[in-house]
Amino acid sequence: MTALRMAMRVSDVRVSLDGQEVLHGIDLSFAVGRWTSIVGPNGAGKSTLLKVLAGLISTQGRVFLFDQALQAIDPKQRAQQLSWLGQNETASDDLRVWDVAMLGRMPHQSWLAAPSAHDHAAVETALKATQAWDWRERSLGQLSGGERQRVLLARAMAVQAQVMLMDEPLANLDPPHQVDWLEQVRCLTSQNTTVISVLHEVGMALHAHDMVVMQAGHVVHYGACADAATHLAVERVFDNRIAIHALDGQWVAVPKL
Repeated sequence: MTALRMAMRVSDVRVSLDGQEVLHGIDLSFAVGRWTSIVGPNGAGKSTLLKVLAGLISTQGRVFLFDQALQAIDPKQRAQQLSWLGQNETASDDLRVWDVAMLGRMPHQSWLAAPSAHDHAAVETALKATQAWDWRERSLGQLSGGERQRVLLARAMAVQAQVMLMDEPLANLDPPHQVDWLEQVRCLTSQNTTVISVLHEVGMALHAHDMVVMQAGHVVHYGACADAATHLAVERVFDNRIAIHALDGQWVAVPKL
């Protein structure tokens, strides 16, 4: 059996915030072309872990992107390989939707160079994929919260990075557009893009290939979303207040009354 190539790895990662350790010796590997969802209760350390993967916060331990130490990679090269969509991201309300999405192409552009034909094509593809193309000439300030989120997702997709990190990407999206997001993630992984996302929506997170279950700064389980052991771990970290069942060929999380 051919060994999977790892897109990202972390080894003995520890993070302290305000003098308190919030991640405790995390060891994980993320395979190329797979979607991994990270779940857990509030305060579990999910977003902190994702920021470590993005290189946004300092850490003890080691982080690797395609077997290179993350901090040793040239920042421009790293920005080409790794795209980021954070929680509550903002952009100037005066910017056109097109210009916001074009920001995703900056890692590929020379200083002060005009966008290339490839840049234009990448932005058009991303805006159409997120169903934001019709707003391309509108300013961001004219959009609803859900519409803005779709534009920011388009910006992240326009990078065409090999690894996408997304923290609560479904925020403000109504159910149909959550399904659209799910289809885009499946499309990305089919093209060998690695996706790592933090999600509150456990039902949506169960559509991933793999799941990291966190609690109090620890990884308590890492396994395939289809595995019974993964389901048990999820139920336990949520104090058995939810139950995971099969329904019409897919896994769903339902509250236990």
